[in-house]
Amino acid sequence: MARKLTTSTEIDAPPERVWDVLVDFDRYDEWNPFMRIAGRANMGATLVVRLMPPGGRESVFEPDVIRYEKHREFGWLGHLFVPGLFDGEHQFRLEPLDGGTRTRFEHVETFSGVLAGLTLRFIGDETKAGFEAMNEALKIRVEALLAADERESAESV
Repeated sequence: MARKLTTSTEIDAPPERVWDVLVDFDRYDEWNPFMRIAGRANMGATLVVRLMPPGGRESVFEPDVIRYEKHREFGWLGHLFVPGLFDGEHQFRLEPLDGGTRTRFEHVETFSGVLAGLTLRFIGDETKAGFEAMNEALKIRVEALLAADERESAESV
């Protein structure tokens, strides 16, 4: 039986700005407290993802990108050892709000496989806390970059 973990936040910036920060993996160490990613957000690419959940154990895995719609959705599928044991389909979704001036960012993972229920009992709370920490950090990062751009634009007038 699949189990889903969903978190979201609203960001005062257009989806394009959120997307630019989300897929700039090289800068994750500047703002993201939960994960680091090596690779590119291209359909079919294999990434190296390191998760650092608050209060939990660090883990590294190599998922394949299975979803990619620029400015809308990015996601991967990863497995623990072999498919069907403990699988995680991770998704980042961006929904435009207020005519595209704001964004609802959804951070979702669907867990499946023989060990999904048991494993989530041990890592579920830490994983959700990591999602929420990343969501808040993404919001702060994007809104700060947008504010800096607006200040710079106003000063050059």
